[in-house]
Amino acid sequence: MFELSYNQETVHKLLEASDKPLKAYNILFETQKLGIKSPTQVYRALDKLIELGKVHKIESKNAFVACSKINCSNQNSTFFLICDLCENIIELEDQKINKQLNKTCEKYGSKYKNHTIEISGTCSKCH
Repeated sequence: MFELSYNQETVHKLLEASDKPLKAYNILFETQKLGIKSPTQVYRALDKLIELGKVHKIESKNAFVACSKINCSNQNSTFFLICDLCENIIELEDQKINKQLNKTCEKYGSKYKNHTIEISGTCSKCH
């Protein structure tokens, strides 16, 4: 088991406590009083947390969320439902979609390394 550094643990706890995705500079602002002083420290922590499968980057928002799974098995295959109004994010795992993507790639003679699918709309609370 890999032990998180102080900065990684601090960033991870902040993301776990947040009900919305956070941008790197929001993370920096929130963690400055805890000793994280530079964007580089935040980005290094985020990079390692992503590598460990504890955090995901939401590309469309250029923001980050804590993984909602205890043992994330979908580091290379991630699906998100993103509410445009409240920014609620639901992380999904769907083996049927993964299999279909593999079949589609094989059909074209390609292999994918990883993918992130982000579906935006409105959640059940907002519509």
